[in-house]
Formats: sequence, C-alpha cells, structure tokens
Amino acid sequence: MADKLFENNQVTMIGEIVSEFEFSHEVYGEGFYLVDISVSRLSDSVDYIPLMVSERLVDVTQSYIGETISVSGQFRSYNRHEEKKNRLILSVFVRELEFVDEIEDDIKSNQIYLDGYICKEPIYRKTPLGREIADLLVAVNRSYGKSDYIPCICWGRNARYASSFEVGSHVEVYGRIQSREYIKKIGEEQTEKRVAYEVSVNKIEFLE
Repeated sequence: MADKLFENNQVTMIGEIVSEFEFSHEVYGEGFYLVDISVSRLSDSVDYIPLMVSERLVDVTQSYIGETISVSGQFRSYNRHEEKKNRLILSVFVRELEFVDEIEDDIKSNQIYLDGYICKEPIYRKTPLGREIADLLVAVNRSYGKSDYIPCICWGRNARYASSFEVGSHVEVYGRIQSREYIKKIGEEQTEKRVAYEVSVNKIEFLE
C-alpha cells in the first residue's frame, strides 16, 4: 500500500544548491532541513525549488553551495498558520539524493507525475494576449489518511480541457515544478515579495 501511495506523487530533479541547510522540524528524533536548489528551464530562466531533506541523508552541518545534486521524492504541502489564516507551504520531500559532477544535456532536470483528484473548481482565464490558462488544485493521497494539495497551471489546449473538470475528478498530471515571484499585500500600505510554487502541466489526463 505504501508503495502504491509513493507511486502517485513522483519528482525527479537535478539542480545546483544555492543556500545553506536550515532546520525545519523534527519527527521521532529525526531532523528535517530545508535547502534551495536552482533548476534551469529550457528558456534559460531558472526556478528556485525548496527541498526538505532528512539529516540521515546528508551531513546538514556542511555547506554545499555550488554543488550539483540529483534528487527523487515527492512534492508535499502543509498548512502554516499565519496572520489569522493558513498558508500552503510546498517543498520537495527528498527520499534519495546524490551529488553529481554535471548535468547531462539529454537528461530532464525537472519532472513530476501526480495521480490525484481535483479538489477546487478550476479557474479558467485568458491573458491580455489571448493565451488560455487554467488553475487547478489537485489533492494527492498520502499514507495515514493525509493528502498533499498541489497547485497546477495548464496552458492552451490543456487549459481548455481542464476547465471542464468537476470537483472530485480523478486526474493524472505530468509536468515540472516552477517558482514564481509575486507581491503580497499584508497591510494597508505594506507589501511583501513572496514566492509561489506550482506544477506547470505538460500533459493531463482524466481517469474514469
């Protein structure tokens, strides 16, 4: 059963470490740490993705900035209580990692597969230039009755297709994880720059 649940949320990623390890939390005496990696896109821009890493996988007291790392794991979410409301926090939970010398040209450095359920009405819109976009929130089951809630963004034909999905629809999603900066208003005259993480969808399929 655990293997089956691991199969419904799969991430593989290769990137360069750009931060130090920062303590996040502890579970049954095992410490978990956050570290950021930069992952190149085909368009020459870069995504900055947070990894959640157990201290049992790597010596978290060392600095690895500038090193290239290959990881596999799951894209996970949890709610953090902030300013009287919950904020969805996302990171790649690392199950396996290794340091590599370089990224080979023919290797995809950022891939994700999800098997989950639409848990919010899709939001379909068009950009000023007429490009179609659909925002989805996909719930992916985890063991012990938990779920991860993963924001996904579809474009063009995929957006049109996904806009007809109903809440509860069972879907498979293939794509990559991307980061996006935005400005959050936190007071009458106060704003804060934040980073959102989402799955940019290459392919989406409706499962009966």
